Amino acid sequence: MGYLIGTIPSADIAARLASRRRRPSDLRATGTGNPGALNAAKTLGWKWGALVLAGDIGKGVLASVAGRRIAAANGAYAAGAASVVGHCLPVWNGFRGGKGVATSAGTSLVCFPAYAPADVALATGLSFLSRGRAELSAGITSAVFVLAATYWWTARRKNAWGPEPTVGLPLYALASSALIIHRLLSAPQPIEIDAGAPDTAEAVSLPAESLS
Repeated sequence: MGYLIGTIPSADIAARLASRRRRPSDLRATGTGNPGALNAAKTLGWKWGALVLAGDIGKGVLASVAGRRIAAANGAYAAGAASVVGHCLPVWNGFRGGKGVATSAGTSLVCFPAYAPADVALATGLSFLSRGRAELSAGITSAVFVLAATYWWTARRKNAWGPEPTVGLPLYALASSALIIHRLLSAPQPIEIDAGAPDTAEAVSLPAESLS
């Protein structure tokens, strides 16, 4: 279930809606080639990028909430991790999905809310300090995320409104973080596009890093 929710193509839906007003855009063949929020914002406009971001975060939230209702804490962790897998490796698109950052953020709001604010602050700070090296900032953020999850489980810390910390918490953190890092390291290079082509001038030489 979590996997299927994760495969909902937020970026593709936004691209199809945007195509009603302009030339159709395939985000996998435009800009960074990543079907994520940043590439959507650069290619389709910031409003569409915000829609994709909200959709990707929402998938993580929905999957985790549903998993918790069905199988308590471990259900939330399993469904949350599965939604990140579904976003990154959707069967409907030949397993060519996004990088999982936004969907993972959505799962943390449900699965690990006690640490979520610190995670966002750390990721934001490192993104500036690393000067766009997404793989470096993601690696550090992910390592700290897994360590924090392990600490919350072993110390039996209160998890705000989230589920009780079980062994599923560090396993969920490890699985989702490992997949995100893998996707960032294997990200395609920016796609060069003729700046004179209709509706694509914004997508020329975009940075390789993209939120999804």
